[in-house]
Amino acid sequence: MTLRLYNTATRTKEDFIPLQEGKVGIYVCGVTVYDYCHIGHARSAIVFDVLVRHLRAKGYDVTYVRNFTDVDDKIIERAKLTGKDTGTLAREFIHAFYEDMGALGILKADVEPRATEHIDGMIEMIAALLERGHAYVSGTDVYFSVESYKGYGQLSGRKLEDMKAGSRIAVDEHKRHPMDFVLWKAAKPGEPRWDSPWGPGRPGWHLECSVMSNCYLGPTFDIHGGGRDLLFPHHENERAQSVCANGGEFARYWVHNGFVTVESEKMSKSLGNFLTIRDALKEYLPEVLRLFLLSKHYRGPLDFSKSDVQSLQAGLVRIYRTFQRMDELFGSSPGVSDADSGSPFLDRFVEMMDEDLNTGGAIGLIFEKVREMNRVMDAAEGGLDQETRVALEKDRQQILEAGRTLGLFRERPADFFARLADLSPRIDPHEIENLIEQRRVARSQKNWAAADAIRDRLKGMGIVLEDGPRGTTWRLDV
Repeated sequence: MTLRLYNTATRTKEDFIPLQEGKVGIYVCGVTVYDYCHIGHARSAIVFDVLVRHLRAKGYDVTYVRNFTDVDDKIIERAKLTGKDTGTLAREFIHAFYEDMGALGILKADVEPRATEHIDGMIEMIAALLERGHAYVSGTDVYFSVESYKGYGQLSGRKLEDMKAGSRIAVDEHKRHPMDFVLWKAAKPGEPRWDSPWGPGRPGWHLECSVMSNCYLGPTFDIHGGGRDLLFPHHENERAQSVCANGGEFARYWVHNGFVTVESEKMSKSLGNFLTIRDALKEYLPEVLRLFLLSKHYRGPLDFSKSDVQSLQAGLVRIYRTFQRMDELFGSSPGVSDADSGSPFLDRFVEMMDEDLNTGGAIGLIFEKVREMNRVMDAAEGGLDQETRVALEKDRQQILEAGRTLGLFRERPADFFARLADLSPRIDPHEIENLIEQRRVARSQKNWAAADAIRDRLKGMGIVLEDGPRGTTWRLDV
């Protein structure tokens, strides 16, 4: 089966054919480290984490590069407010990034360069652009000339003649064209600076990704990714300066994920709906957030609403409860250790993922398989025979294999339910266990009224009891 990806540059789905057979180079724009990451960052990171996982599951040797922007106007302003130097501030938020993304099960990239580590390469690229007539010096700054590149605007589907300086593009009398963008800006007092042939200063934001992708993947590579908000001007400018400086095609496939809103509103600190990953993790388990962020197609918009997240949480609970139920019924594994890679379920899962990373459809297949497994267990009134146990264990292994691609189902059921209980202030696991023990004693004494009263008390706390051959287990009623 061939992976098909929607290529923003061509506005069509295309068969993915890498430059080098069996190998894939992918570059994704990382975060600017001046604040904690929000759920929009989480969506983008998870989308490309899953893309990399899927490529590797298909047997590709993937080199994944994701950068950190550690020098930028926002970092400088935040450093001034906090009284810290920009380097210290950046390091603190890089550490926070790893904490947040690690909690969500996002794998580290193979290479994670920082912009400040590649200043020399940026100066070299600027010199090359000047030499080839694609850049010019204006005062103490250096600009890229968009009119020098005929392909400018093709990636984002814009025409240069129709573009005008707007609110996002500063009008500058030093520019030859309003859309020209800065490659090197002169340092202001108190700002970080590096020496260059054009005077002390720092690089423009767009330049860093061109230099770092070229350094680790070469002038032409397979996939460039990022959020849709980066398509213009950032990715358009990246492409222009890279092609003009290095020649070649730059990125062959451009993959962009859609925006995230909160309760149908654009995230904004002024609206009070700016949801960081850290805040979200105070209310939801990491796997719940991950499942939710993968529940819709990556290219479309995604609205973060509590009701939708809770609905996905209930689905995840059902999956873990199914695994827990199997543990109770089997006692031990019936001897199946590997998923059947040729199974109809896994074949359909891969087909969904190959169709432009259709994670929503793939998750739907998992829910369907879990319902089938529970129907089999419900029907086995007289106990499960060996053949049925083996079939169910194969199903579980196949779901876990699919979960490795999605980054889901990483916990033991008992740990999952314990962590779920920990998130709810009304739940005290020790109290629950004590009540369950009291109920057990009441039942052993045939004091059914007392046992029922304890069950009702727990039900009022939002706890569901399930009696099985291996004792009584509990879960949250979600």
